[in-house]
Amino acid sequence: MHIIQEKLLTLSRKENLANMILREMAAAIGMPKESPQKIKHHLTQLQKKGFFQINKPKGTVDRLNTQPGWAQGLMNKTSKLFSIPIVGTANCAPATVFAEQNFEGFLRVSSKLLKQNKPDGLFAVKADGMSMNQAELNGRKIESGDYVIIDSNAISPRNNQVVLAIIDDKATIKRYINDQVNEQIVLKADSSYDYEPIYLHESDDFSINGTAVGVIKQPK
Repeated sequence: MHIIQEKLLTLSRKENLANMILREMAAAIGMPKESPQKIKHHLTQLQKKGFFQINKPKGTVDRLNTQPGWAQGLMNKTSKLFSIPIVGTANCAPATVFAEQNFEGFLRVSSKLLKQNKPDGLFAVKADGMSMNQAELNGRKIESGDYVIIDSNAISPRNNQVVLAIIDDKATIKRYINDQVNEQIVLKADSSYDYEPIYLHESDDFSINGTAVGVIKQPK
């Protein structure tokens, strides 16, 4: 989350933003020289993300979701239409995109598309690149621009499952192989293009943030 948004969110817990002008907000977050337009932009982003809604005429702030995340990204756990948090982008190539779990909004998805009864633990990342364009999840291939649905509860994958891995604070979607014979972890591309695997030792600085369970395709 942008630093200004973090400061505004913290301020919203202490002050009624509906009764403050933009310059007052800037001063209250320790940025008195910041332009009102920039403050307004980040305030709008917070409202779009569902943290709160400001009602100026009534002078009230309606708090919707103070801690969005995959655990709270549910409009209704029993609904057939899930609301799954989008938390950023992950490379389907060498890991070059920072894995900041920034809440970017909700992906509204039918449970039938995911073949899941509940959305508990699910979040979405946007695939960037073509190194997994031969990988299939429920009959759907992962192409650049698609949303990959990750189960954050499944952090101990089986061999050949598709995972979201974090390497040096950067995210990548790859096929997981535990090569015990050679004492290495291999994150392998599954692509019509030629991509080199990523070879890791179990003591390296990496983590598995979840297992991929579905793909939401971008319309052609």
